[in-house]
Amino acid sequence: QVQLVESGGGLVQSGGSLRLSCAASGTIFSRNTMNTMGWYRQAPGKQRELVARITSGGNTVYADSVKGRFTISRDIAKNTVYLQMNSLKPEDTAVYYCNKVLPPVWAWGQGTQVTVSS
Repeated sequence: QVQLVESGGGLVQSGGSLRLSCAASGTIFSRNTMNTMGWYRQAPGKQRELVARITSGGNTVYADSVKGRFTISRDIAKNTVYLQMNSLKPEDTAVYYCNKVLPPVWAWGQGTQVTVSS
């Protein structure tokens, strides 16, 4: 079972930037492990939503709400997925998680809190 550890969150003013990291304890991208990884977020009182995904081949897809502001990337050798977040808005405030996109997903990590002040 792969363990996921998210980091890099914090408090930032509107318009600011943060870079999130998701470190996996095992191999998440390999020739035999065609995982599509995603960054999700969950705001208070709302359902968890997928905001960005990246395939093992490096193709990316973004939710409309973050398109043009967020960039997902991965370091295959480090088993790490990143989320560069620019032009942050108060509505981006949430706990951010990473995980596989297709089921069965791995156990969820603790997430990393992102708070954007206006």
